[in-house]
Amino acid sequence: MGALIRLAVRFPPRRSVRLRLTLLYGGLFVLCGAGVLTVTYFLVRHAVAPTGNVKLFRYPRTGGDPGDPLPSLGAEAEQVAATAADALAAQRRDVLRQLLIQSGIALAVMAVLALVLGWWVAGRVLSRLRRITATAREITATNLHRRIGLADPDDELKELGDTFDELLDRLEASFEAQRWFVANASHELRTPLARQRVIGQVVLDDPDATVEALRGAHERILAAGAQQERLIASMLTLARSQVGIDVRRPFDLGEVAAEVVGVRRPPGVTVKTSITRCPVSGHRGLAERLAVNLVDNAIRHNVPGGWVEVLCGPGGLTVRNTGPVVPAGEVERLFQPFQRGGSARTGQGLGLGLSIVRAIATAHGAGVAAEPRPEGGLTVTVTFPEFDFVAD
Repeated sequence: MGALIRLAVRFPPRRSVRLRLTLLYGGLFVLCGAGVLTVTYFLVRHAVAPTGNVKLFRYPRTGGDPGDPLPSLGAEAEQVAATAADALAAQRRDVLRQLLIQSGIALAVMAVLALVLGWWVAGRVLSRLRRITATAREITATNLHRRIGLADPDDELKELGDTFDELLDRLEASFEAQRWFVANASHELRTPLARQRVIGQVVLDDPDATVEALRGAHERILAAGAQQERLIASMLTLARSQVGIDVRRPFDLGEVAAEVVGVRRPPGVTVKTSITRCPVSGHRGLAERLAVNLVDNAIRHNVPGGWVEVLCGPGGLTVRNTGPVVPAGEVERLFQPFQRGGSARTGQGLGLGLSIVRAIATAHGAGVAAEPRPEGGLTVTVTFPEFDFVAD
């Protein structure tokens, strides 16, 4: 017995939700049953209690004045009446005692039954919760496609299961995007490295290489290195945007857009502006990168003699431009990392401009919408949440 006690102390039973619900159901039933039996006991006790103006024996009136007192009983009759009254009181106490004992037994039996039924009901209620737990344990990074898919009834547990399924949808999309991003990033980083190695190897293998050839090879290696630096900086900006913004500060997006446009004078492309005050809240540096990417993307993917229009005012920033015709089905793909106009990984740029724009906008709680122009080019609109502040 002592060994069992020590074992129970060392390894106490797990207090599961099912056990707690069973004890809760049983405890509530015992409390309610005890309350009902207590009220019943006092009601019966009151019903069988004697009243002071009731006599056990009375002479029948055969005449006379109704107000006259009844004649008293004889001594033997009085003793019989007292004995009968005592017997009646003893019987009353015995009835109350039997009522109390039998009620206690009935309450104990019903309490045990309530615990058994509570255990069964709790198991039925928690069965779908156990299904959620079992499915969650089986899901790993390699089978995020699995879902719980709870059926009716439409209650809180089904809402929990649906919420978990939605979480799995987001996790699966995030994992797929991460895998896709890593695969494309490795390709994009490997290309300039391979170019540098080939350029250096070709020059080293030439025994008659001149100083000019060596200089030209070195310049091409430096250019490939600069492309790597831009790619890494863009990837860091994209990652920084996807993390979110910890501290938000107010700033004027119109002022940021004016500064970005003011330092750009692209040859062969006309830049038109309509910029007014646009108070927003967030990270000014990231917002500047958003504007830079939109404007540079509009300038880069343009046609000779084309134009770029930058509109900024209350509500957000819009950049539209002339350029090659973009099919409507290709617009969404342009916002994916390492996707450029035309086939994937072709064209100018790194293919991260619009994906960085979307990540920064999402971090600011802003929406991004892009529409192809029938004449060619794009119209990209970034809508920021309303915000107002008093500038210093």
